[in-house]
Formats: sequence, C-alpha cells, structure tokens
Amino acid sequence: MINSTRRTLFKAALAGAATPALAGAAGSQPCPPPAPKHASGVEGQRIANLGNGLFLNPIVSGDHPDPTILKDGDDYYMTFSSFNAYPGIVIWHSTDLLNWTPITAALSKNIGTVWALDLCKHGDRYYVYIPALPPGKGWGTYVIWADDIRGPWSDPVDLKLDGCIDPGHAVGEDGKRYLFVNGIRKMRLTDDGLATDGELQPAYSPWRYPDHWITENFAPEGPKLLRRGEYFYLVTAVGGTAGPVTGHMVIAARSRSIHGPWEHCPHNPLVRSLSEAEPWWSRGHATLIEGPSGDWWMVYHGYENGYRTLGRQTLLEPIEWTEDGWFKALGGDLSQPLPAPGRPAVEQKPPVGFALSDDFSQNKIGIQWSFDSPKVSVDERVRYTDNRLWLTADGTSPADTSPMTCFPADRAYEVEVSLDLQGAGEAGILLFYNHKAFVGLGFTPEAVKNYQYAEEHPWARVQIPSRSVRVRLINDKNVITYQYSHDDGKSWRTHPTRMEVSGIHHNVFGGFLSLRVGLYCCGAGRVALSDFTYRAFV
Repeated sequence: MINSTRRTLFKAALAGAATPALAGAAGSQPCPPPAPKHASGVEGQRIANLGNGLFLNPIVSGDHPDPTILKDGDDYYMTFSSFNAYPGIVIWHSTDLLNWTPITAALSKNIGTVWALDLCKHGDRYYVYIPALPPGKGWGTYVIWADDIRGPWSDPVDLKLDGCIDPGHAVGEDGKRYLFVNGIRKMRLTDDGLATDGELQPAYSPWRYPDHWITENFAPEGPKLLRRGEYFYLVTAVGGTAGPVTGHMVIAARSRSIHGPWEHCPHNPLVRSLSEAEPWWSRGHATLIEGPSGDWWMVYHGYENGYRTLGRQTLLEPIEWTEDGWFKALGGDLSQPLPAPGRPAVEQKPPVGFALSDDFSQNKIGIQWSFDSPKVSVDERVRYTDNRLWLTADGTSPADTSPMTCFPADRAYEVEVSLDLQGAGEAGILLFYNHKAFVGLGFTPEAVKNYQYAEEHPWARVQIPSRSVRVRLINDKNVITYQYSHDDGKSWRTHPTRMEVSGIHHNVFGGFLSLRVGLYCCGAGRVALSDFTYRAFV
C-alpha cells in the first residue's frame, strides 16, 4: 500500500491532468494542460529526474523497447531488445529507477535479430533469456549467463525451444524453474536453467477486451511473473505492439500456483492509450518492480506522440496494491510530472544523464556504439589510435554496409563528426532505420553524395573533393539539415537538400526499430573518425 504522504503527492501531481475519453467515444477530446518541460542534463539531453522530488517520463529516452528489469539488493538492472545491433543486450544500472547508466553489453556472438528478453537472477547467477531470429531460420530461444552482471557473459546456449518469443522466467512453488512465452505458454527448465525439461504447454488463456476496441491484433505476449505473498502475478501484453495507438495494453492475472488456474484482474486493462491526444502511444509490455522505499511501479514502453522515429521509449508508472490483493495503475496518461520513487526531494540525485559525445579516446563499442547486422567481428573493422577510431570499409554503399550506430535521445538535436578518408572509398553520416530506409550524406575524394529513400540521388551530388571533412547533421523535430566544413569548422556550407523523416518508423517499414545516428565506410580503404559531438536543443 502507498502511505498517506505519498498518496497526497500522487494526487497533487496528477491534479489538473486531463482524462482522455475512450477511443471511439462521442464528443470532442478535452484540451490537455500545457506540456511540462523535462530537466536538461549533459549535452542538453532531456532527463526524467526533475530534481525536485518529481519526474517526467520517459525514464530512458530514445529507442529502448521491451524493458526487462531486475532488482538486486539496492541495485536495479535493465536491458532491452537489441534487434540486429552487435555488441548487443546493453545492460543499464540504477539505484533509484530514474538515473540510468549503461555498464556492459552482454551479447557479442551474432545469433540474429534479438527481440524481447528476460533478465533474471537465480541463486548467485544472472541469466538473460533471448528470443532470436537467425538469418534464414525460424525463431529460437537462447540463454546467456554470468556470475557478475558486468561480465564476462557466456556464449549463447540454444534451448531448442523453437517458435517462441518474449520469455519470462519464474520459479514455481515446487522449486522448479519455468519459462513463460508468447501464447501464453510455459516450459519447465532444468535446475541450472540451461536446458528445457519437458514439453511446451498452454499456461493461461488471457483476458479479452471488447471486440469493438481498435487494436492491431490480440497477440498475447510479453509474460512477466512476480511472486508476492500467496500469489503469483502474471502481467501480459495484448492488443498488438504497434499499429493503432489504442492497441497495445497491459493486463494481469494471478494464481496460487505456477500451474494455475489463473484469475483475471478485475481492473484489466491496467494500462492502455485511449486517444491520439495522449503524449504516449501503444503503451505495454510491463514488468512490476519494487521501488527503493517499498513503493511499487510498472516499467513498460511506449511511442512518443509524433515521434515514432525515436522508437519505443521506457516509461515508469506508479501502482498501488489494494486490500483485495490486486493492484492498480496510478499514472494516467503520463502527461504530467509524478512523485519520484523512494525518497524526498532533498535526497534526489542531481540530473546527469549519459553523454553521447565521444572523443574516441576510449573504446565505447558495446556501451554507446554498435554495428547493424555485422558480417565480421568488431576487431576486424575497428582500431583506436590517438583519439581516432579507424573504421575499415565494408560493402559497396550504405545499402549493404554495416554502419556504426548510436541512439539519439531527443526530439531535436545535432551531431558533428570529423572524417578523414584513406583510400578510394566513401564515408559519411546517416539517419539509419534499416538497409531499406535511411537518409544521409556520403563523402568521397571527388564529391558529396546525398542519400534519400535508401538510395543515392545523383542529381543532388555536389562536386567538392571531400577526403577530409567535418559534417553536421541537424534533426529539428524530424526535419533534417546537413552542413559540412572543409576547414576544420571555420566555415560551413549547408547542403541544398533537406529531408522530412517522420514517416520512417515501424508502421511503414516494420522491424520495430528507430532512426539511429550512423557512421559508415564503404568501398575501399578506411576512415578516421574523430571528435563526435551530440547536442540536444528545444
């Protein structure tokens, strides 16, 4: 139960927030209150912790979907779907649920596209259960483990559990270990958690929403389990992950046994976007977590209204346990600041954030940078010398190279980097969704190339020798401007072609990805990258 002081804080924080009407209901939507401002952290990035005892979602900005979170003593660890990025499965650390820092990448071996994971601890060992889609094969399920969460992590172990996604680990009242997967089905594991033990069985027939609700599809997925008191609680996503903004939602059930029967929560759905007027769309895929002072929360993801290009971002919503042993969500549409987890304002840590600027003096591959669908190991393409990262050429163009990418966290930002090309190849900067959807500039010893709609537009080529250049990409709320300098930033030239990229997202191109900042080198030779800077702005 939330104590009376925190209940008062919640009510005060939520006061005045508009309650959106149900999707499809008659009448106009109420006018929302003015949008509050995020705190500004390093590089001007927006951060959740307002520093005054309140916070404003998201807690991790940018593309951090399908969060799986672990409380380990006074520490919290969280990771996300990493898709085709390698090194992948970046693990983040926090002590207060608001201030997060990446600490390691747990997966180096390429096993294909990695979707919604489960991070857990059993005994003294950490595990990540991984659904992955290797090229040309069907979905498989893997597990990696470590005795220290910072690594080293094991190579992936194939559980031979085919055709399943979204694992959720649980230990039953019988002391046995189980994986729940989409469906909602369960599979018993061996005691070491590294193999299956039995057959995949139906576990729970999820609560169904009314037929007239506008959703993508039923799609029960993302089962996450918690044992509290006499009950196991099963939190599930239904309604489809993307598609209509009113589709994705959070439901719950409980049982006294891991084997059921399961009782539907009377408050279903616990979380759902009800209108396109809300600031967060397609909210779902939740995990329950206890806060620093015995308070309780749901961590899940959602798309930001108007910014599907940023991918699904990580959200935090308070819950309240009720006298009947159920729980309710308290955050509403998350448009307003909420009381921060755990401690009063005077004890709040100052806003910081994770810097994206990189002087390449140390290796941040796997913490900040990753490679999309790499054909070879990082060691074969990357070398660090004298505050430079040398990137060896791969492929013939951005359409078949493996770019080095990082995740922007803001609605508006600019990045700069210096490129020194060695050889007859090409290097440049991209906003990269996938190999069929990207924009950017490429530089060669003879010219500047412009990429739109995942291909070069020769009519936009500028005949300027560009072996050594500093390039700036400005993303102003999905409007892209390029500038470049051939005299170390003393003077700048604006490229004559701009782009509007708000349509480059999952509902158009699939894949559940985001527009990442990408640096690439293709053709022959290599490029020296230096002084990468990131700056967010309003």
